[in-house]
Amino acid sequence: MEITINNQAADIAPDNEKTVGEIMAGLEQWLANIGQRISGLAINSKLIPSSEFEEIFRKDVTSVNMLDIKTISLAELFLESLLNLQADTEEFENLKFDEKREFLKIWEKRPHALFTLEQMPDIHNIFINLFSGEDMNAKFVSSVIEERLREVKEPLPELNNLKPLLDEICAKLANLALDIQTGKDAQAAKTIQVFSGLSEKMLRIIRQLDIQGILSQEAEEKEAFSGKINEFGKLIKELLEAYEKHDTVLVGDLAEYEASPKLQELYSVIMNNSRQAQQQEVK
Repeated sequence: MEITINNQAADIAPDNEKTVGEIMAGLEQWLANIGQRISGLAINSKLIPSSEFEEIFRKDVTSVNMLDIKTISLAELFLESLLNLQADTEEFENLKFDEKREFLKIWEKRPHALFTLEQMPDIHNIFINLFSGEDMNAKFVSSVIEERLREVKEPLPELNNLKPLLDEICAKLANLALDIQTGKDAQAAKTIQVFSGLSEKMLRIIRQLDIQGILSQEAEEKEAFSGKINEFGKLIKELLEAYEKHDTVLVGDLAEYEASPKLQELYSVIMNNSRQAQQQEVK
């Protein structure tokens, strides 16, 4: 069997695999590790529609002379899905009342809706609420999609634009305990809300930088960087839990001595890592 990926010969040969499905399972995992997803399949030069995949996967490898796989990068899938979600919003807004009631069932089966459920569950929930007729403003939904598109199309500029807000929220974190103690509950709640939202946005951008190959791919650096992200994620959870329990002392210590400096540190590490990766690419 000859295997090609995007019309390029692949140095892959079946070992103990007996069916096309077994071969595809191994290839899918390998492709996922390099940021690619399978987008199409042709067997013996015949393009196979996705509706026939299940049947084709049961096919014996001895009956296949050529297996050609088409792939798409994960970053491209994010972009494609977000653009489709934009179109879905417009389509929904132009439907008649009765048609809107049935739209959710149709939308949930669309490939980009399934991808959104897997990769962007928060966005998926927003669209479930929108198409269910919940109190969800279409303009708000569009603004969220526009923001996510910027994160995918231009992750570094989007990250760079966060610096003023990051400096501001770090200063407010230092005063968070005092705000709680002096009854400034609304101000404290806003600080927590902005910090949480900013942190989530940074983590999303980090993921895009990684899957787009903008971050350093050196194993040692990736491992150290992953450790910092996991540590920061635990800190966010600990701070939010302390705030919900009204543990003012712990909130103050975590906000001033942990959250604020670690947020600044993480931001600096990302920017430096990205610049170094780009400089190496130029060389």
